[in-house]
Amino acid sequence: MTSDKGIGDHCAAVIAIDGPAGSGKTTTAREVARRLGFAYFDTGAMYRAIALKAVRSGCDLNDSSEIGEIALSALIDITFKEDTQRTFLDGEDVTDFLRSKKVTQAVSPVCEVEQVRDLMVAQQRQLGRDGRVVVEGRDIGTVVFPDADVKIYLTADLQERGRRRQSDMKQSGEDAGIQDVMTSIDHRDQRDKCRDNSPLMIAEDALLIDTTDLDFEEQVEIIINELKSKCV
Repeated sequence: MTSDKGIGDHCAAVIAIDGPAGSGKTTTAREVARRLGFAYFDTGAMYRAIALKAVRSGCDLNDSSEIGEIALSALIDITFKEDTQRTFLDGEDVTDFLRSKKVTQAVSPVCEVEQVRDLMVAQQRQLGRDGRVVVEGRDIGTVVFPDADVKIYLTADLQERGRRRQSDMKQSGEDAGIQDVMTSIDHRDQRDKCRDNSPLMIAEDALLIDTTDLDFEEQVEIIINELKSKCV
């Protein structure tokens, strides 16, 4: 397998990868991290851990103060091993529960709570402070690491994003029609873009990559080359 660890060894960069649901952030960020020998950091897992705790507690997802209290009481720990991340909630490894349908439905209202985002952003900055990390999320280049060395915004058309998300769901044993998946993604897009706190948007200095017609290797190479152009 291809490796670019040579460039990664002498470049303590933060690579910020943002984009909407189904744009390919996770698989792309993980492979870029592997190629460079960087840590891979999925910030969305932290919000999903809070959403999981909210679901388990029977929290009213329309009650921002209740969600905020849950976030304050949650102990979230992230561990990295090369391109693998494990997420712990109150001492329990919950990595394999974070992509469930209930958590996915709960994560948007959780993300909209200002107290939650403030707590998560502070912790994310701590985790990425030493660089040599590929950070994936929805507000990384605009809020969490506005001075990131490389900022990428991945996107794709709605149909392609729906196809990808449906494929991921099938691998997890969940079944849903493509139209339902596309509708769900579209609703998530609107909530993410219209929320008052840290809305999903393209950083002014981000490289926009439309992955609709790109194969996986092509999009990874674009990001690696962007880093090479910055770390010379």
